[in-house]
Amino acid sequence: MMKPHASPPPSERAVPGGVPVAVRHSQLNDAMSDTSTPSLPELRCSSKGCIAAAVYAVKWNNPRLHPPERRKTWLACAAHRDSLASFLAARGFWRETEPLPPR
Repeated sequence: MMKPHASPPPSERAVPGGVPVAVRHSQLNDAMSDTSTPSLPELRCSSKGCIAAAVYAVKWNNPRLHPPERRKTWLACAAHRDSLASFLAARGFWRETEPLPPR
């Protein structure tokens, strides 16, 4: 009998662009531990392969899984804002798109 496919632990899962989550966690830890220059890591677009800075929050939920008030967020650059929102809207998941506050 075949065993069900197990997902890799969260620290080893790939994120858009193929960068392992562990790399991003270590970058965040480095940025937070550096007290000389308090800076946050740059937010990146969620579109696959895009490394542009995110300027929008595309908020969504799956009504079959999430309560109406729950929102999940994808980050988007200006070039991918419409394509990410359209992808979600075609599935009935898109709720709103908001500009990110200046950092």
